[in-house]
Amino acid sequence: MALLDTHYPLGQHNTFRFEAAARYAAHVRTPDDIPAALADPRVQGLPVLVLGGGSNVVLTRDFDGLVLLMEIPGIATGRATIDGRKFHTVTAGGGESWHRLVAHTVANGLPGLENLALIPGTVGAAPIQNIGAYGVEIKDRFHALRAYDRHAGEFVTLNAADCAFGYRDSLFKRSGADRYVITEVTFALPVDWQPDTHYAELARELAAQNIASPTAQNIFDAVVAIRRRKLPDPAEIGNAGSFFKNPIVDAAMRDALAERFPNLVGYVQPDGTYKLAAGWLIDQCGFKGRQSGAVGVYEKQALVLVHRGGGSAVQLMTLAREIQDAVHARFGVRIEPEPIVI
Repeated sequence: MALLDTHYPLGQHNTFRFEAAARYAAHVRTPDDIPAALADPRVQGLPVLVLGGGSNVVLTRDFDGLVLLMEIPGIATGRATIDGRKFHTVTAGGGESWHRLVAHTVANGLPGLENLALIPGTVGAAPIQNIGAYGVEIKDRFHALRAYDRHAGEFVTLNAADCAFGYRDSLFKRSGADRYVITEVTFALPVDWQPDTHYAELARELAAQNIASPTAQNIFDAVVAIRRRKLPDPAEIGNAGSFFKNPIVDAAMRDALAERFPNLVGYVQPDGTYKLAAGWLIDQCGFKGRQSGAVGVYEKQALVLVHRGGGSAVQLMTLAREIQDAVHARFGVRIEPEPIVI
């Protein structure tokens, strides 16, 4: 049975390292720990927050409720045929490190996740955000997940359609928010794998290494090298990776902006809309490298907000709103935060 800690410090459970405390916290090491913790009479009627690596959350205050600290481990592999196509299946516990899972698949000859290397956080959090990088998103490799349905009081299995994935979005950020606690995720990795190197920055990195026919390990190494060059390590500088989503605009607005700003960075989407590079927009507004006390914008990547210690989440969100307003004033585009703000 899950034991509840009271007045539990959360500074080590969020990658911004903001100090906050939970009224109650439970370490979830098996799926059954979830209903056990939720059944405790002390937490009835209180809000519930699920934390994995805390890499996609901004804690602005103490949490007057129950925090479920997801620590379910394990990685298992298998084979499956889906719609006549052969796949390797990889199932990982919700508390597993995302990067550790990616490294494990590459090292064991199970390619498909390598473009998503070095993303901080846990496996259970990955579908919530539909994490993506270098041309690949979770939805491209997702098969199914298991979760505890707090409304129904039972464990359920959800497929990709159930999860309603979108750009940095899913069921779990909309109608399923505060309902599901993800315990494990299964990925389907194609046996007939082909490298995905269409993302320009990745292609340039491989070309610089004179790699014309990359292996999954080559791609993994290239992605790790790129991310380490331009993104801060959360173990050294508090951050949550990319703080803002890349805004999506229609073709007419993109064309109007390109006329005013010839160097505008954007990528056409399958539906004809354009995804603009939020980092470029922020950089053009002069925020790259700007410090505001203990918080600021990372000097190597304008998309990343950082906390260098001793600051507060309120200071960070004040800076974030200043950036949003400046981008909107100059470009007429509203950029939205990726992390969940508590």
